[in-house]
Amino acid sequence: MKLNWHRLTVHTKYPFTIARPGASVDGTAVNRIIVELEHDGIVGRGEAAPSPFYNQSLDTVEATLRQVGPLLGDDPYQIGPIVDRLLARFDDQRATVAALDEALHDWVGQRLGVPVWRLLGLNGTDCPPTSMTVGIAELDLIARKTREAAGFHIIKVKVGTPNDEAVLATVRENAPAGCKVRVDANCGWSADEAVDRIQALRPFDLEMIEQPIPPHQYDALRRITQTVGLPIITDEDSCRPADVVKLAGIVTGINIKLSKCGGIRQAFDMIRLARNLGLQVMLGCMVETSVGISAIAQLAPLADYVDLDGHLLLADDPFTGPTLQDGVVAPPDRPGLGIGRA
Repeated sequence: MKLNWHRLTVHTKYPFTIARPGASVDGTAVNRIIVELEHDGIVGRGEAAPSPFYNQSLDTVEATLRQVGPLLGDDPYQIGPIVDRLLARFDDQRATVAALDEALHDWVGQRLGVPVWRLLGLNGTDCPPTSMTVGIAELDLIARKTREAAGFHIIKVKVGTPNDEAVLATVRENAPAGCKVRVDANCGWSADEAVDRIQALRPFDLEMIEQPIPPHQYDALRRITQTVGLPIITDEDSCRPADVVKLAGIVTGINIKLSKCGGIRQAFDMIRLARNLGLQVMLGCMVETSVGISAIAQLAPLADYVDLDGHLLLADDPFTGPTLQDGVVAPPDRPGLGIGRA
């Protein structure tokens, strides 16, 4: 297999801010790497979305890609063994592994002439509606972004600031009647304050709370889940299949992102583990182009909740892929990941 890649900078429509440090968006600039695997005249594509929170960068992605050649072999159908070899060597660079996993799935789907969701035995038209994210901003901008999200049935609000109640009030004032609102604290609350902060937001009729506290505080997570009476979904706590077992009986569900777990194959394993352990499943994303979103959208039929709006936040997505209808982001009915050029 011939491996190529290139850096890509795209831009969000508005500055994108979350509560914790280590976000992968710098103001409006979003820096990604598009990976291309070529074999027998077919090119499979994937997207690396490195996060500083996980000690990843464009440089670490490229350093990893320069070393993976001997691990790829010459048979792109062998996705499982290839991904296993990559993770054994580069466990801390799962955003890079995810891009290669996506490219392999894309190649196989194109070679066989079927969408990846069909390869996985799924119904690509049976997807939950996505949320549309409103990041941390001044209240007037939050009001504007909420109004612009009127075509979506769910809004996800980034919280974890002293201004959370005013933010939620602004969202509710500007959101359509009946719109669901979920919040994502991105580790922004301490274990001691999280329950009080959540209770203060209850009047705003929240659907769920995502990652209220920094990761690996399992006793605190259990206490929060048992106390607040709202679904608690992890994100930074659910990076790998091994994390899922630790969360059983502690939280309501897990958020899975390809760039965190290492791709479609790892995400599929996490979904099966979660179901066996009685955990709900949310599929999420970084701010990514349609390459990365199309990859995770292939699994959307397996999810209870989805947050697949990363490409919708962009002003200059150079690719096409996922479809959007009545607030539902679905995988395209085209071979592989169904990626095209905008």
